[in-house]
Amino acid sequence: MTGPGTTWPAPRWWRTGGYDISAGGELTLNGASLSALLREHGAPLFVYDLARPAENMRALQGALQRAGVTYRTRFALKSCPDPRILAVLRGLGAPGAPGSVGMDVCSPGEVLHALANGWEADEISHTGTNVSERDLDTLLAHPIHINLDGVSQVERLGRRAPGRTVGLRINPAAGAGFTAALSYAGERPTKFGITADRLDDALAAVERHSLVVDTMHFHAGSGWLGDQLGSFESALRNATRFLDRILAAGHEIREVNVGGGLGGVARDDEQPVDLDAYAQVIREHLAPYGVTAAFEPGDFVMKNAGVMLAEVVSVERRGGTTFVGLDAGWNVDCSYFIYKYSKEILTLADPMRERTQLVTVAGHINEAGDVFAEDYPFPDVAEGEGVALLNAGGYLAAMSSTHCLRPMAKAVYLER
Repeated sequence: MTGPGTTWPAPRWWRTGGYDISAGGELTLNGASLSALLREHGAPLFVYDLARPAENMRALQGALQRAGVTYRTRFALKSCPDPRILAVLRGLGAPGAPGSVGMDVCSPGEVLHALANGWEADEISHTGTNVSERDLDTLLAHPIHINLDGVSQVERLGRRAPGRTVGLRINPAAGAGFTAALSYAGERPTKFGITADRLDDALAAVERHSLVVDTMHFHAGSGWLGDQLGSFESALRNATRFLDRILAAGHEIREVNVGGGLGGVARDDEQPVDLDAYAQVIREHLAPYGVTAAFEPGDFVMKNAGVMLAEVVSVERRGGTTFVGLDAGWNVDCSYFIYKYSKEILTLADPMRERTQLVTVAGHINEAGDVFAEDYPFPDVAEGEGVALLNAGGYLAAMSSTHCLRPMAKAVYLER
């Protein structure tokens, strides 16, 4: 129950890495005043911590090493194709070196972008849905690895490139996601992967076109947190049943790609994924097969590597609800608009001040759904104050548009 006088403590989960509060009470990132950056560059503005993507990738790799998992990591390019970020990830290791990071791509454009930013073709793995002949013109022009998403895709590529080595993306009929809509597999069929009832058809098409299958791929879903590790394990357990059938058909599987989907917390009450427990689950189910486990993190690497800054331009009561309006919209930060991810928003001045009201934080796009948070505990704020929308490093800049002819956000990059 809430009522007059109800207050909420300021969130604390975000106080890690480069975030801090200055002696003057201002929110800083890597020692830089976010208020000063907002005044200098204007809103909306993405601010990236260039150290965080490397830290996050190394944290995952470290857990896999501790568990004794033979692994390969690739970065989900769609989460952040920014060349400055890609340079950080390329710097983690030369092609083929221990600790190096490959590229997970899902379109011809992403293949070309990865090549242009320093990745070798054999470091690139493509997994796409509804791939056209035009797509294949580009994909088959480079010796990248291609995972095939359906029987039709097997037939289409097989006609064009008989004898090629490929992977099969399967649908394990179980998934994990931040919301039900973000689960890529489950009782209700999705557009992703070869289902159990079509696996024999896919393998027959492989045989017809003399394709060589060396990889099995699946993706449980997006943004799942620590409380869904069991759901991910169910998807992995189901996936091994497909693996048994593929092996029984005579194919030598060298890699099982478990996709990405690891999420990042955005509220004090959310539970992060225990990376060591995650790695142990992988080891338990895949070690008996002697395969390399492949991972394609995107949001896990990038989500907490950036913030989006905006200014409060209106504080308005409407029908008993306080709307805090920002000079930024879903065209630059669609995480709640599309995905319903939790959003944490801090005032740039005195970010730890007590929260005194439930508000809806809304953007400036002329659509009713353009909101960042609803029934959200927030402090009293005045028009003209700056705010930081946390967990803005992944997908948001990559998905930005000029809808309503609103400009896309600028970006600033901070060394640690």
